[in-house]
Amino acid sequence: MPRTPDVTVAAVTETAGRFLVVEERINHRLVFNQPAGHVERGETLFAAVVREVREETAWRFEPQALLGVYLWRNPANGRRTLRFAFTGAVADHDAGQKLDRGIVGTHWLSPLELEARAARLRSPLVLRCVHDYLAGQRLALEPLAGLDLRAASSASADAVSL
Repeated sequence: MPRTPDVTVAAVTETAGRFLVVEERINHRLVFNQPAGHVERGETLFAAVVREVREETAWRFEPQALLGVYLWRNPANGRRTLRFAFTGAVADHDAGQKLDRGIVGTHWLSPLELEARAARLRSPLVLRCVHDYLAGQRLALEPLAGLDLRAASSASADAVSL
């Protein structure tokens, strides 16, 4: 049976044509990514994306729309990632907050600056999300409001066993 994909969230936020990204060390390599991370057990998608943005950037993120749901397979190790990407605004930056382990810094980069760093992006999903954002793709948040993936997982297992 195929392995379940890692469920992650990502925040796409833009100000004056620049996107908030983190520079992080992954496997001894510096890469750029949207503020993103894994959904913790029992956590809603909204809570996860708000937490991840705060931990990685020291900004408070308010989700405003679902940008999309993306499935990506890492060719290097075969792991699959299911990414829920949200758009929204940031406020209340805490300059004194220590950032998550592995985060080297945060940057506001234009799409051209991100494209120039294509070889240093954590995955192709970084640019895909920016392009979808620029194309105006937005989906309503309401269907995801209280979604707890653990509860959804057990509900789908119950449905399969019927």
